[in-house]
Amino acid sequence: MYLTRRFYIVMTLLILLMAAGYLVAPLFNIGRWLLLVFLCLTIAETVILYSKKGMEASRHCADRFSNGDENRVTIHVMNHYVFPVRIEVIDEAPVVFQRRDVCFEEKVPVHGERTICYSLRPVSRGVYSFGVIRVFATTVLGFVQRRYTCGDPQDVKVYPSFMMLRQYELLAVSNHLRERGIKRIRQVGNLTEFEQIKDYVQGDDYRTINWRATARRHQLMVNVYQDERSQQVYNIIDKGRTMQQAFQGMTLLDYAINASLVLSYVAVNKEDKAGLITFAEGFDTFVPASRHTGHMQTLQETLYAQQTTFGETDFSALNAHVNQHVSKRSLLVLYTHFMGKVNLERQLPYLRQLNSRHRLLVVFFEDAELHDFIDGRAETTEELFQHVIAEKFAYEQRLIVNTLRQYGILSLLTQPDKLTVNVVNRYLALRHEKHVF
Repeated sequence: MYLTRRFYIVMTLLILLMAAGYLVAPLFNIGRWLLLVFLCLTIAETVILYSKKGMEASRHCADRFSNGDENRVTIHVMNHYVFPVRIEVIDEAPVVFQRRDVCFEEKVPVHGERTICYSLRPVSRGVYSFGVIRVFATTVLGFVQRRYTCGDPQDVKVYPSFMMLRQYELLAVSNHLRERGIKRIRQVGNLTEFEQIKDYVQGDDYRTINWRATARRHQLMVNVYQDERSQQVYNIIDKGRTMQQAFQGMTLLDYAINASLVLSYVAVNKEDKAGLITFAEGFDTFVPASRHTGHMQTLQETLYAQQTTFGETDFSALNAHVNQHVSKRSLLVLYTHFMGKVNLERQLPYLRQLNSRHRLLVVFFEDAELHDFIDGRAETTEELFQHVIAEKFAYEQRLIVNTLRQYGILSLLTQPDKLTVNVVNRYLALRHEKHVF
């Protein structure tokens, strides 16, 4: 049983009223009678609330949460009392969210129900633990609350952003990919894989005439073919200390994981094979490129457990193992982050070796906050020096792009929140430019 704030307010007023009886005698007797009535009402409310188990509550949410997205949580509350109640519902959300506002006040009618919805946005992968649901019920008097402990503790796994993956899948089905900034590029095939049958028009190759379809339709029909292109696309994710840098609450590693998952889906949808490589101080994870049923689930399960190591990445180990495991020429999309040109120069020989056998696209990140600071105005001498240093960092990033271009290595400098769209567009552009990577 819990005494409410209203109880203490009324009790305080009654005490003051009785104290005023020392000045005006009749007020003391009035205060005593009101106090008696107040205590009787409080006891009656307590008896009514504890006469039966009147409240039930349950939590409904997905078994898996999507990292970086808003995930819906629903609480369903039922009133079994024969009178309306006012309730306060507190859901014990995972501690990592540090939410202090998961508290809701509602009025529930007789034998009525209420549904409470809120959302949680995780910014890191792992297991998140919910506690129980606390429901505090009181009558219209509001002097006493009864606490109910409802629901069971629940663990939810946070996976890479599969919500984003579903959005791209739905947009692809509805042909609305441009809403996400994805450019749709179509090219003429090279007569290697059957696509459809269409009416003959002047200029079509007579060797592609489908005589059976022509006999059925009583008009010339021809087969249309497209490129049979099943190329390999490998997402290579750097898990070193530089990828621990955060942007809008998420690390660069998590942005890279989300983008690689979407790029893999797009590649498989384009009938290419998608694979995965992760590395840090050494070669870590290798998932061979494939487009078989269930491969996206394999990639998702593999990406779920990836974490940064806070160590210095070893590009020599990456180069050796890629040469060992990937024999066919492929598109390698390397997600990393160079702190400066000196950092690039140490890894440049290994990048050149990778690019000599494969088509290498180096994806690294620009600091949006740094550009906002540069665009601001310097007011003091100290801020002027800070602007000079910030501009030096921005210049080095552009210099890294030019250096990679000089050695024929593709690069993509992007802000983390635009990573997915920019990577997918770059992949589609590369696929359009050349028949093979």
